Amino acid sequence: MKETIVALLEDALDSLRQQGVLPADLSPTIKVDPTKDKTHGDYASNLALMLAKPAGRKPRELAEALVGALPESDAVQKVEIAGPGFVNFFAATDAAAQVVRQVLDSGDAFGRSLTGQGRKVQVEFVSANPTGPLHVGHGRGAAIGDCLCRLLEATGHDVTREFYYNDAGAQITNLALSVQARARGLDPEDAGWPADGYRGGYIIDVANAYLAGETVHADDRHVTAQADPDDLAAIQEFAVAYLRREQDLDLKAFGVHFDVYFLESSLYRDGKVEATVERLIEKGHTYEQDGALWLRTTDFGDDKDRVMRKSDGQYTYFLPDVAYHLDKWQRGFETVINEQGADHHSTVTRVRAGLQALEADIPRGWPDYVLHQMVMVTRSGVEVKLSKRAGSYVTVRDLIDEVGRDATRFFLAARRADSQLTFDIDLARSQSNDNPVYYVQYAHARVCSVARKAEAEEKPFDHALAMQSLALLEADQEKALLNRLARFPEAVEHAAASREPQQIAQYLLDLAADFHTCYNAVKVMVEDDALRNARLALGLATRQVLRNGLDLMGVGAPEEM
Repeated sequence: MKETIVALLEDALDSLRQQGVLPADLSPTIKVDPTKDKTHGDYASNLALMLAKPAGRKPRELAEALVGALPESDAVQKVEIAGPGFVNFFAATDAAAQVVRQVLDSGDAFGRSLTGQGRKVQVEFVSANPTGPLHVGHGRGAAIGDCLCRLLEATGHDVTREFYYNDAGAQITNLALSVQARARGLDPEDAGWPADGYRGGYIIDVANAYLAGETVHADDRHVTAQADPDDLAAIQEFAVAYLRREQDLDLKAFGVHFDVYFLESSLYRDGKVEATVERLIEKGHTYEQDGALWLRTTDFGDDKDRVMRKSDGQYTYFLPDVAYHLDKWQRGFETVINEQGADHHSTVTRVRAGLQALEADIPRGWPDYVLHQMVMVTRSGVEVKLSKRAGSYVTVRDLIDEVGRDATRFFLAARRADSQLTFDIDLARSQSNDNPVYYVQYAHARVCSVARKAEAEEKPFDHALAMQSLALLEADQEKALLNRLARFPEAVEHAAASREPQQIAQYLLDLAADFHTCYNAVKVMVEDDALRNARLALGLATRQVLRNGLDLMGVGAPEEM
């Protein structure tokens, strides 16, 4: 419907330009939005307000001219001018009802488009250090990142999911020292425990597995423990593989997979870090000071220059990050989206600056970032801080075990990434309308129940009769539901373009609310065959859109609850 209204307004603009009412070179972007108050129509446009100044006319006067120039359309019942010059459109009942036909004909494809035209997009998300179980913050990144990938795929993009393993550096050394200490029988309270060692109970599991000589399979390789507590290199290799496997299992339980696992260590092994340093020096963007090698990131918008190589010869985290992103660019990803925690905010400018210094072809502002805020987990109104497994934080597996995968994913992706999130375990477990995922899934199950009832009463759905009878869907609650269904493709495109998966969660909540309202107000199983089948068709279309939307969030659509 939105596309129809935009086309009508484009025709009206052409007519007004030909009449000399508007300048011939005036080509505005036409904005049409769903109305919040249905007494003001189904869709509204502020086009007259936008054009008033360049056209040299009063907004309401221009709105009247636009309405007068609109072509006739069976899709529009009436058009009204409101306030200072808003143009409100009321959809014709029959035109709105046709969305039922479209949904049922399209099935799982409804809401999908080719907007992306097959363009390559790489989304990097989770990218946790292999030093422990995934915490709830990683879970939020996994839920948001995976939903974003699903949205991009639904809009026709060629998506690559990538996980970047920071398997080099001080934190990995600390991991190896921690496992070695446990293998030697030390506790965190003992004098010989590493100063920056990891204290979680999972370190005991890694140490025991190492001493037992276990073989660990992680991705496409396997590592066999040497069982020698003095061989720190062997301990490090085994510990990283062990924890990578554990993280992979957590992600599998969460319904998240990756196409590429990229190891930070490979950047050193393949000489890409050194090559990056040499290229930056060659480009003339570096200088030495106090024994350290600096990059003039201030030349590219940073607030201060950054150290690349410290005086002790060790590289800062900034440098391999730049080398890694150069590798992304060289792999042909013109669009890259990094979904990371808000603690990475400080790295955004410096990585972009480093890339600008390296490669003139890389556009400013590349790559894109989606940064999520922290998550606080509560039970009975009290914050939950500890996990038996991790020892210092709540893990993704803890949440999945407590409330299930569906609730965990929905809750973690249903808020704007840049807003802090309180994960209420009690609410997520409740079977009530206050629980958002239950509320949406119950709408889907309710339609399934109605369909089963129709079969049981020997009044099965008659598709042909339903398609002939859609004009009978005249109740206000039915019209509201029809209009909501029609907005799904637009909701998918907008959520993908704005990188905001929570928009789909909100759409699903609104759709479920419209359905529950309609269900309570309008009886489906009436005697009139035509009306009953039209209402069954509306229910089945709602079920399809609920299922399509839940799938974009990686959440199931149960048929019974």
